[in-house]
Amino acid sequence: MTKRLWIPLLVFVGVLGAAYGTFLHYRIAIPGIINRLRDPIMETQPVVWEQGPQIPAAAASERQPNIIVILVDDLGINDISTFGGGVAGGLLQTPNIDALAARGAIFTNGYAGNATCAPSRAAIMTGRFATRFGFEFTPAPVAFHRLLGSFDYGPQEAVYHADRESQTIPLDEQGLPSSEITMAELLRDQGYHTMFFGKWHLGAAEAFRPQNQGFDEWLGFLPGAALFMDVDDPEVVNSIHDFDPIDQFIWPNLDFAVRHNGGPRFHPDQYMTDYLADNAVAAIEANANRPFFMYFALNAPHTPLQALRSDYDALPQIEDHRLRVYAAMIRAADRAVGEITAALEEQGLADNTLIVFSSDNGGASYIGFPEINAPYRGWKATFFEGGIRVPMFLSWPSRIPAGSIADAPATHVDIFATAATAAGAPLPQDRTMDGVDLLPLIGADAASTAGRDLFWRSDRYRVLLRDGWKLQISELPPRRWLFNLNEDPTEQVNLAEREPERLAVLTAALNALDAEQAEPIWPSLVAPPVYIDRNILEVKTEDDEFINWAN
Repeated sequence: MTKRLWIPLLVFVGVLGAAYGTFLHYRIAIPGIINRLRDPIMETQPVVWEQGPQIPAAAASERQPNIIVILVDDLGINDISTFGGGVAGGLLQTPNIDALAARGAIFTNGYAGNATCAPSRAAIMTGRFATRFGFEFTPAPVAFHRLLGSFDYGPQEAVYHADRESQTIPLDEQGLPSSEITMAELLRDQGYHTMFFGKWHLGAAEAFRPQNQGFDEWLGFLPGAALFMDVDDPEVVNSIHDFDPIDQFIWPNLDFAVRHNGGPRFHPDQYMTDYLADNAVAAIEANANRPFFMYFALNAPHTPLQALRSDYDALPQIEDHRLRVYAAMIRAADRAVGEITAALEEQGLADNTLIVFSSDNGGASYIGFPEINAPYRGWKATFFEGGIRVPMFLSWPSRIPAGSIADAPATHVDIFATAATAAGAPLPQDRTMDGVDLLPLIGADAASTAGRDLFWRSDRYRVLLRDGWKLQISELPPRRWLFNLNEDPTEQVNLAEREPERLAVLTAALNALDAEQAEPIWPSLVAPPVYIDRNILEVKTEDDEFINWAN
């Protein structure tokens, strides 16, 4: 073929490729386009928090404790310096989170309610395994599921259930059932002023919104994600990942916007993490003279990776751009924790405030950092320790001695029972409650949790933890793992074949608990492979262990 013919052919191929890329981009962006048309974003609006009594009815030390739950998003247990690690091998420290942990009790065996965002949040809010009421999968639009189903994951493929699309329900209707009793409802009935900030992810329809789930006031975004700043803001530093299908979806579909008390969406006037923290401080000041419950749920450091330029510039020791953006996001989250604790000190509330700090699940493989969950195997979207082992700190200076260490397993469902006990509220008696009060598990005379069963399920991938023995059963692909975490906390040695009797006992217990759970309210459409020991950027082989994670 002559050069004269090659040139127009190459131009034609280039134009065709660009056109196809544009088509794919807009096909992926359709949910965001539709949402912006039906729900436009206004300019920044003032936020005024309801003022509590001006004269304290009782000294802060004599009334019910304030209760604050701080939840970060996709934080790897090795991302904070509390455990001696920290982002990039200690190149970022988290002094405010470290100080919060040091002021109270660190639960060395803290577990998430689930290995993905929304079911964990449902477990926190209800004190029950989310599978008990059908909240089994993270809400997401069908377009997102289709994208995950078509992505190239290496040797293994995603399983896509096209036949289930007709069984799904609209995204807005994928929410926490109103029949559940939330922590906010329980505490509001006990006289607390209840407030929510940040990432909800428990349903966007009116019935599922915070104001109808027990919160007096709220400021956040629905259904479950948002940008941290406008993409082209001169003060933001972005890291966009073409290697990740989730990143491909969220950039064109997410907005930099919040709602206040169910009103229209509007732009915050600063970086999202700082915006939420400043409003939390204002709310603490407004409610200094009455007991309040605050659920402060940051979306950091979940993707999209966006950092405030000042935080990015403060970390020149981190050379890799993507890691530096991620670390800068954690720096902002640590600052937010410090602002909340400082506000409590300034108002004289610190001693009689119970603060619980945790992450909704472990760090994700799809951001491509190898050490975020170290030393544990697995990631978000697996039930290996890396997916569900999370920071769990309790601070209550008037009740919990500083520097306390608690080794008993503690999980997200326990936060409800702990808050209820602290507030003097009875637990619901008309349903199975899976959580326990964590306060008796702290100290030299700590109560025993022997024989307690912890349970996780995502479709036909199920897990039971009892007395340090952990059984994982996956049907996609068929596999059984049995680990003795007392001796092998990083799940290196599978004892399923060596311990047939224990395997049989735990399998029976797992099946019994599984039988108590409800059917999912909406089905799982896709199950992408997640490699236990490889992140998205590492080379995979046919021999690498994996599970297919249903969502």
